[in-house]
Amino acid sequence: MIVYDTIKKYSDRFNNRTLHPLINWVDLNQSKLLPRSKFTVHFYAVILKETHCGDLRYGNQYYDYAEGTMVFFAPGQVITNEPEGEMHQPYGKALIFHPDLLKCTSLGKQIHEYSFFDYQSNEALHLSDKEKETVNACLGNITTEISQNIDRHSKALIVANLELLLKYCTRFYDRQFITREQANQGIVEQFELKLKEYLRSDQLKTEGVPTVAHFARELHLSPNYFGDVIKRETGKTALEFIQLHIINLAKGWIFDTNKSVSEISYELGFKYPQHFTRFFKQKVGVTPHEYRSMN
Repeated sequence: MIVYDTIKKYSDRFNNRTLHPLINWVDLNQSKLLPRSKFTVHFYAVILKETHCGDLRYGNQYYDYAEGTMVFFAPGQVITNEPEGEMHQPYGKALIFHPDLLKCTSLGKQIHEYSFFDYQSNEALHLSDKEKETVNACLGNITTEISQNIDRHSKALIVANLELLLKYCTRFYDRQFITREQANQGIVEQFELKLKEYLRSDQLKTEGVPTVAHFARELHLSPNYFGDVIKRETGKTALEFIQLHIINLAKGWIFDTNKSVSEISYELGFKYPQHFTRFFKQKVGVTPHEYRSMN
């Protein structure tokens, strides 16, 4: 596996000059023929594809992308360019920037909010022609800044334009969620079905309260992308959705006076009855014992 641990190493790989030690605009077209390989990066990367140039894969899932799309990598991710070993001519461009560039900036504190850097499976950003113009304008401003001599204003201007680019990408992803509403609705339906199956099975008692990551794996999606779909389609977070179903199940079981609250808490996957009592009161407003008395 190739490890790109510096901006320069990645730039050199594709025959590009390093314009700035912490950020660079890399023209992949300048590269010679390279073998497809598995690689990881120690920085953020925003890649604009110009044509089909192999299948990028995270784990067992392939990116859903075609011409004119953007893909986003976060530090530490492992990417496979398939079929491995095959020689190919890279096409496209890449904006790469090191986390050190963002230190002591507002973007450094907020970069984790751009969840598309952690879409690890199959959702790239598809751009319309008009959206491409906007993206290229932002990239042009960044390139201009890193191509000239560095002064005391450079970092602020580079980061400001970088933040503007990411804000536009957030808008375009929101648009994409709308245009793929039908496909996303299918994800919600599958999630609800798998959640109900989990709650009806012995998994709840043996494995505990299910996590968002569990259902993301079941649906072959990254937790961030899965969570964003559920939030946009239902108005609730995936965690809230899970908790709502558990509370509804708990309410029904509390009516069964043959079971103690402690027994119910264990069957619902809680290790300790007091955790269930605290959770129930937080969601319903009364304790399980009070709810049983009221009803």
